[in-house]
Amino acid sequence: MLVLVVGSGGREHAIVRKAAASSSVTEVHAAPGNAGIARQAQCHDVGATDIDALVALARRLEPSLVVVGPGAPLVAGAADALAEAGFTVFGPRREAAMLEGSKRFAKEVMNAAGVPTAEFAGFTEYQAAMAHLSTISFPTVIKADGLAAGKGVMVVEAMEEAEAAIRKCFVDRSFGDAGLSVLVEECLVGHECSVLALCDGDTILPLEPAQDYKRIFDGDRGPNTGGMGCYSPVPRVPPELVEEIIEQVHRPTIAELKARGIDFRGVLYAGLMLTGEGPKVLEFNVRFGDPEVQAIFPRLESDLVELMLAAARGELDGASLDWKRERSVSVIVASAGYPESSSKGDVIEGLDADGQLEGLEVFHAGTAEEDGRFVTAGGRVLAVTALDETFAGARRKAYAGVEKISFDGMQYRRDIAAEAKEAESRG
Repeated sequence: MLVLVVGSGGREHAIVRKAAASSSVTEVHAAPGNAGIARQAQCHDVGATDIDALVALARRLEPSLVVVGPGAPLVAGAADALAEAGFTVFGPRREAAMLEGSKRFAKEVMNAAGVPTAEFAGFTEYQAAMAHLSTISFPTVIKADGLAAGKGVMVVEAMEEAEAAIRKCFVDRSFGDAGLSVLVEECLVGHECSVLALCDGDTILPLEPAQDYKRIFDGDRGPNTGGMGCYSPVPRVPPELVEEIIEQVHRPTIAELKARGIDFRGVLYAGLMLTGEGPKVLEFNVRFGDPEVQAIFPRLESDLVELMLAAARGELDGASLDWKRERSVSVIVASAGYPESSSKGDVIEGLDADGQLEGLEVFHAGTAEEDGRFVTAGGRVLAVTALDETFAGARRKAYAGVEKISFDGMQYRRDIAAEAKEAESRG
């Protein structure tokens, strides 16, 4: 079969690599892809949110499956348009995608479904949001309601920071229209984790959990990013807790959507805080996590394409997942200035001709090719992933790989999976 993957980041590279490895796949295409993806798929110069062009491309290629990677085209209705044109699409329709497209909508669904989450207040007016700050305690969380590339969540410690965050949304328009509706939310305390599940409208099949690192600097300091690294599995999230999360979070959410006449097929990603009162939802996404899948997919032995087809067709019942026993650690390498800005065109040294490193998986996120060389083309540039029997070994391999890479302004966190290594060493 021919598979078309929509998107250009590390998540899409991970999907392309699994598709290329599937025994049922003869061709993999990507729109628009990147320099690394181009080594395993035929790339087409079609933007992920250019829906008319995507439909036209699909009509030309006639794929058996279209996988929409990022959230933005799903929120814009890409799955609707492709399905209406007669294609099998992995990714929810626009109504369901609003779980990610609007944090306020997600909160309303969670409250109606009884899903545990933080208390919040929503505002569409600057003065009302500012006035509300005098009624809350700190720290608190300010969130842009819409899509903001993972940067619209601001944890603030004091009134001055909170006021600046509100101004950033309403006055500075740092997040565009996404920040014209704002949530002021209770700050949850605990350990974060991500639990992603394949859904076909009824059946829910969880992937193994992962731990993401949102802040740019070691020790969870600095502004939020799209994610600076990840590891899987998560020792503090055993299978019985995953099942509890599915029953308390994913299943009631899917049921509430269904009660509203909304059929969810694709990935329901729950970003969670494991609090003293149990798991609570920080956010929902409606696509594979980035960088979660760069850590999860190398451990997945099952055929991802067959699973995505089953989800898209409503045929997940009876499906199961097989996993490697090894631990996985993935480290993001980002460009100068990220997340506030990003440097482009810097030559990347240390990769082979295919953009890889021996013994590791390197997923390209923000890369391009100029004069036969890989160069930076975005904020998050690469994800370097290693597998090993222990987290200590996986960390050692991943960071050894990162140290072989160089480009001007390169930055990365040095504490990815450090707590997992320490927990493992304690037994």
